[in-house]
Amino acid sequence: MRVLSVFRNFFGIFRWQRIRTFSLLFAVGLGLSLAISAYAPSANGSSSHSGTIPIPQTRQTSYETSQTVAANNVVRIGYQKAATILNALKNRGELEKALASSGFSVTWNEFPSGPPLLEAINSGSVDFGYTGESPPIFAQAAGTPLVYVAYDPWSPKAEAILVPKNSPIKTIADLKGKKVAFAKGSNTNYLVVKALEKAGLQYSDIKPAFLQPADARAAFEGGNVDAWAIWDPYLAVAEKATGARILTDATGLAPNRGYYLAAKSFVQAHPDTLKKLLEQVRKTTDWAKKNSAEVAKFLSSELKIDAGALEVAEKRRDYGVLPITNEVIAAQQKIADTFYKIKLVPKQVSIKEIVWKSS
Repeated sequence: MRVLSVFRNFFGIFRWQRIRTFSLLFAVGLGLSLAISAYAPSANGSSSHSGTIPIPQTRQTSYETSQTVAANNVVRIGYQKAATILNALKNRGELEKALASSGFSVTWNEFPSGPPLLEAINSGSVDFGYTGESPPIFAQAAGTPLVYVAYDPWSPKAEAILVPKNSPIKTIADLKGKKVAFAKGSNTNYLVVKALEKAGLQYSDIKPAFLQPADARAAFEGGNVDAWAIWDPYLAVAEKATGARILTDATGLAPNRGYYLAAKSFVQAHPDTLKKLLEQVRKTTDWAKKNSAEVAKFLSSELKIDAGALEVAEKRRDYGVLPITNEVIAAQQKIADTFYKIKLVPKQVSIKEIVWKSS
């Protein structure tokens, strides 16, 4: 009996110590969570304590997979449904065939826009992706280990600032004091800045409404914003569905290029695999150039958007997988410097420092 009594006392002490330890860890974890939440970006993309765009930090995301994936010869690709080439490449299945001979497989992760895709590169869960020209600037400012590996010429006519067809707004100058919707940190963010500058206005002269395309369309059609800066195919859809008028496209204001980007660790560890990947991207690009009607049909089923509007979008854009030249670097640097000047990014960055030399 004395032995049993000793064991009971020991077990009671052990259990109490475990409870105390768990309670302490829980309290510390809760405190850290609250502290982090206080400085986290709000749902609309704004920050409660700074005028700059919130810079994503390295953290787990819902897209993240095991850090051992890259070591297991799996190329993890981030894509957007509206980004034609990578979405088509996924659908065609040619990349998987091309990489199988060298022992690599492929996984695909869908993202709503460029910034969260680059955050996934930052967290180590994506190796390769495609975005517009602005997101990588914010990612570089955040210290994301990414590399520019190629660019897509796209087209300055494939993005624009829209107003409703019956709007009294006739020029960019008329946007003073008005609410303009666009995705924060996107290509159209830069278009808005340059269009205002040309019209003699400051960025502070408008009321930005930071919205992703789906929410921005609802706000635009519902009359909750005065103008909308958006890219194709959403641009073409808004024109056809609502009769929206274009105040200006990006001609003479912004190059509106797209960029193929990769994690620095992937570029360093697997340069030959990256070259094979880019070759398959190029082949898909060649197909898209020659088959605009087929591309529109494919995107229509993917995006649930009218194929006629998508054909309009396809005809006013260009495709390519081109090497990063000094001219391209200079244009991208100009965008980065502009964002720093108006305090959208917290520090200056040097684009040429993260360009893949083999490109």
